[in-house]
Amino acid sequence: MDWLRRADWLTRERVRGYALLLALASLALLANSYLKAMGPAGTDFLAFWGAGQVTAEGASAAAYDLAAQERVQTGTGSEGWFAFVNPPPFLFIAAPFGMLPFALAWIVWVAVTWGLWAWASIRAFPRLWPLVITYPGALLAAGHAQTGLLTGAMLVLAAQHLARRPILSGAAIGALVIKPHLALLAPFWFAAAGKWRAFCAAGVTALILGAASWLVFGSETIAGYTTSWRASGLLMEGINPDFLLRMTTFYSQGRLLWGDGAGIAAGAVSGLLGVAVALRAWRRFGGDARATGAAVLAATALASPYLFNYDLPFLIFPTLWLVVQGLERGFRPYEKLGLILLYLAPYATRALAFPLGVNLMPLAALALLALVWSRGGKLDRPVS
Repeated sequence: MDWLRRADWLTRERVRGYALLLALASLALLANSYLKAMGPAGTDFLAFWGAGQVTAEGASAAAYDLAAQERVQTGTGSEGWFAFVNPPPFLFIAAPFGMLPFALAWIVWVAVTWGLWAWASIRAFPRLWPLVITYPGALLAAGHAQTGLLTGAMLVLAAQHLARRPILSGAAIGALVIKPHLALLAPFWFAAAGKWRAFCAAGVTALILGAASWLVFGSETIAGYTTSWRASGLLMEGINPDFLLRMTTFYSQGRLLWGDGAGIAAGAVSGLLGVAVALRAWRRFGGDARATGAAVLAATALASPYLFNYDLPFLIFPTLWLVVQGLERGFRPYEKLGLILLYLAPYATRALAFPLGVNLMPLAALALLALVWSRGGKLDRPVS
């Protein structure tokens, strides 16, 4: 069973070859996603484009007006439409795309956000660039034309630059005000090591973006955003398998399988686990900022109760950090095979969720965190 235990057949040349095949398949899947997005069912990106269009026209409060958004979005020919629920600073990003025709805006959005994510990730792991550009988690986010690539780029920047450029790292976290539940662990992570420059940069960046959106878009838009919370709340009401199977948290799967009480308990435990990781990672990894970044980003997939597979491109960082550890210190038994499964997990668990009746991504995220954590402490030494 050495071919499974050691997986020596998985050479760098074969990995590059598999990556090429995966890239070709990804292009075909992305083209299919685009065609579906232009069809009657619509796409999540309609919410961003619709909000951007009314903002570009000087009516930013209409971004949160459901009737206005239905009118704007269905004007593309789509029968479906989507509520815009992101905080007002996101309108700075959405407005330029709202000035483009919808069909072009979708392409530009995917190209720009994927480009930012790929740039940040390749800067972090230049030797592993083929694994970056073919990462299935990024493909999933691109196909949905969602925010996961943009937020993933910010999280990768934060993890990569905390040691030498803490202000940049903190600013990247502060910019996550556009999707704040992805930054839940950052204050604990920064404070645990006394990274106060990063801590303050995160807070100042979030405050500046919030104040700028208020000054530019006005109080009516801010008030409109508070009404969007009702739309988010309606999505979470009741046990809706179609919605919960798209989510990737222990909270959502606990609710789906055993009810609200179990979901709340599972979400609380996984959230507390994430906080504990953020507080203990510095001691576990001897102050290695990149290692703690890998642990905290892996734990981020467990910390928030509200998360989807398309939010997970940031998991490229802990996944490839483990690959680097294996190349430099030796892979442990079955670790290569485990990393293949975790590399594919964001896409595979989404594809299997409806056939299985459960989304297994929370278990994959927990396994990823366990592998990262086990590389610290006494086990952080060369392995033959």
